[in-house]
Amino acid sequence: MNVTFKNAMLHDLNEIMDVIKTAIKNMNQNNIPQWDALYPTSEDFKDDIAKGCLHVGMVDSKIAVVYAVNKECDEAYKNGKWKSYDGEFCVIHRLCVNPNFQNQGIARKTLEHIEETQRKRGVKSIRLDVFSKNPYALKLYAHFGYEKVGEAEWRKGLFYLMEKQLG
Repeated sequence: MNVTFKNAMLHDLNEIMDVIKTAIKNMNQNNIPQWDALYPTSEDFKDDIAKGCLHVGMVDSKIAVVYAVNKECDEAYKNGKWKSYDGEFCVIHRLCVNPNFQNQGIARKTLEHIEETQRKRGVKSIRLDVFSKNPYALKLYAHFGYEKVGEAEWRKGLFYLMEKQLG
């Protein structure tokens, strides 16, 4: 399956929000209460678009995946025992595979794309947080070599802070 990655634009917002709402419903059906009406919101995505850090992966003109990459992180990221402190890191936020495209290798292709793009930019490590009750995301990130470096407690519960050093 061919995935074409591009910067998200405001005209993509309605489709992005449809993907997010479908993903929330799907996660809830799988007992993963990670996201809800309070987060993430269309305002979060509008802000990401304005900053130029929101990306989509397209398959046959449909959004198959959404994610943001930047250097922003919550205050709780101070709880991480990060291996890279030189400022050459990025953070993945709100990575969401459209449920209609799950189990088709989209997440794998997306992580490979993110890592390759960031490596070319001179980034030394990628950071993220993952909900402790999301076994699919935990398995994905572990498979890709992301290591748990700390924990954060947020409104929805325990999240693991993870990092991968780029070679």
